[in-house]
Amino acid sequence: MNLNSFMVAPVVALVAGILILVRPELLSYIVAVYLIIVGVLGLAPHFLH
Repeated sequence: MNLNSFMVAPVVALVAGILILVRPELLSYIVAVYLIIVGVLGLAPHFLH
């Protein structure tokens, strides 16, 4: 199964949304991790030539 950033980002967003609903005090940590993951996935193709 080939995972790319188009498949991973929605799954990460869904998990983050559920975690925020369950534990609202984790909002800043979840947003930070989400932004880091999306940033790494966005930059990875440029560095993996």
